[in-house]
Amino acid sequence: MTDYLSKDLEDAIEAARRAAQRRSARLCVHDAETVHPVLRMWETGFALAAKDAPILHGFVDLYDGPRHLYQCLVMTSRVEEGERVYEFKRHSRVADTAPVDFERGEAEPALRLPRL
Repeated sequence: MTDYLSKDLEDAIEAARRAAQRRSARLCVHDAETVHPVLRMWETGFALAAKDAPILHGFVDLYDGPRHLYQCLVMTSRVEEGERVYEFKRHSRVADTAPVDFERGEAEPALRLPRL
């Protein structure tokens, strides 16, 4: 089945879809002092709203809400369908804990009961 919609109606539907997508997005990019919501992310990059997005080159941090996910080296790729697309040159997952500088032994039980 084919539907025919006026150009104004298509534009209004697209604007509403993008607004809902922007509200529901938890991913955001931190570039020094500024924070930009991520519209979508995939394996090799991410997209921001074209009207709000700066031209980013260099290191940025990618967050999922309050959780720091990646440190990324990015470059601006293109603008398509109202989105500014960025490609990763490199992205490294951020560790939750500091690296250990000693060998860990076998895990011992928290409590040892004496043999009877």
